[in-house]
Amino acid sequence: MSSAAAPVLLIGGWTLAAAVQRGGFDQVTGTISALAARDADHREVMTAALAAVGVCHLTTAAALRSAGRPARVLYGVGGAATVLVAAFPLPAGDGNSAAHTAAATVAFGALAAWPAIVRRPADRVAAAALLALVAWFAAELATDGAHVGLAERAAAGTQALWPLLAALRPRT
Repeated sequence: MSSAAAPVLLIGGWTLAAAVQRGGFDQVTGTISALAARDADHREVMTAALAAVGVCHLTTAAALRSAGRPARVLYGVGGAATVLVAAFPLPAGDGNSAAHTAAATVAFGALAAWPAIVRRPADRVAAAALLALVAWFAAELATDGAHVGLAERAAAGTQALWPLLAALRPRT
């Protein structure tokens, strides 16, 4: 259930949080973190969604025994870091936060890399795809790209969906 709840909470959270922003919100250019920033309208929507997604990842990591302990630990680190992303919001304005950036970096990295440790061909392909999406997001961030929000949503959404697919597949 936790692996099914994570993508619903994440996508539902960013959709609802964007909808309640005065003046609108462009999800192609705006980041998920901007929806939970200290000056966002109804920031509690995205903050609660991020915290809940982190808890879902932690719960799934504890239950996904077929992935093996090292992968589950790395996945759990990603879940804990996601909770910290919620705990360390971006400041008002277009400011940066070292704690937020560190937590988001760990979360994106761990949530992309854990399938590589599972040692199944499908998981390695998934890890490569997840890492490529994170690389796209990082490139958009580094260059102030026009699609930073889209790249982040592609990476984060896929990272939230993969554990559900991993949990549903038959054990081999």
